[in-house]
Amino acid sequence: MSDTTAAPPPESHEAADPAKTARRKLILRRALLIAGAVLLIAGVVLGARHFIYGRYQQSTDDAFIQSDAITVAPKVSGYVDRVFVTDNQEVKAGQPLVQIDPRDYSAQAAQARAQIDVAMASAAGVGAQIEEQFAAVDQARAQLASARAEADLAAREVTRYRPLAASGAETRERLAQLETQAVQARAKLDAAQASLTAAERRVATLRAQRQQAQAQGEAARAQLSAARTDVEATILRAPVDGRVGNKGVRQGQFVQASTRLMSLVPANSLYVVANFKETQLGLIRPGQPVTVEVDALDGVELHGVVESIAPGTGAQFSVLPPQNATGNFTKIVQRVPVRITVNAGPETRALLVPGMSVEATVDTRSAKAAIDAIRDEQERRNERAGR
Repeated sequence: MSDTTAAPPPESHEAADPAKTARRKLILRRALLIAGAVLLIAGVVLGARHFIYGRYQQSTDDAFIQSDAITVAPKVSGYVDRVFVTDNQEVKAGQPLVQIDPRDYSAQAAQARAQIDVAMASAAGVGAQIEEQFAAVDQARAQLASARAEADLAAREVTRYRPLAASGAETRERLAQLETQAVQARAKLDAAQASLTAAERRVATLRAQRQQAQAQGEAARAQLSAARTDVEATILRAPVDGRVGNKGVRQGQFVQASTRLMSLVPANSLYVVANFKETQLGLIRPGQPVTVEVDALDGVELHGVVESIAPGTGAQFSVLPPQNATGNFTKIVQRVPVRITVNAGPETRALLVPGMSVEATVDTRSAKAAIDAIRDEQERRNERAGR
């Protein structure tokens, strides 16, 4: 005979134990209350955090690391003699980068030195002539004094013999002879005076020639200085500490002056340019703290400071700024570049290169009262305008 007795249904057990069922409902109710309270507290905390902190955090992922790269270009033209650096090499300020063949510029310097020697020799020769001319001037003065004495003597003789000839004590032929001698003495005096004047003017001429030779020497010295500058310019040195990039120069290559040979990225000039929407700029001010997350450094937060805000949107500084006065217009939120200084150590900076993508978050709480102040000021202006 088979056992056909069926098991009692679950409802019968629950009905048999109402206290256990009530206890379960109480636990469930308490769990729901606790969960609701936790959710409510979390909502209040998150809401308060957003009200106090979160709404003042302005973030953008349209941000990149930048650096004021230096273009290395020669001041002189010539064939590249040596290249001292390789691609991506770190260099120190003053370290040689490239050397251009200096022989042509050294020859120019030697030519300038020779011109200086010629000018100095010419000036010395003219100086000797001036000394000789001083002696000629003294001789001309002595001759002038002698001629003046003879002219005075001849004039006195004529004066003495004129009354004698008038009285008949002396012949008129003697008087005429004395008068002729006086005229000759006077002419000789004039000639001596002219010789002295010429000798003195010759000194002035020689002095001008010496000044000309000295000026030629100064010009040659200027040429020598320029030639030495060109010789020094044949060695291109690193202006700052940095890293070599985009090197396009090779040994034996002919390069023109002002032609880019390579770029030098300074080691300590990295910064971030973050393009914030115009709707985010209301509270952004220079000096506010910034949190920077670099895509290449996962989980690493860098800190920085807002350095400056561009005086126009990126579109305004483009090659062809937009002109919205004609045609259909669709409003697009513009972006304004904000420059951010990054505080990072040498090891971190060694990993950062221009062009890397970052995400920047600016804490604008320091300017939270600015909008209210602007609004109050505008209201006062409106009130004064309406009076």
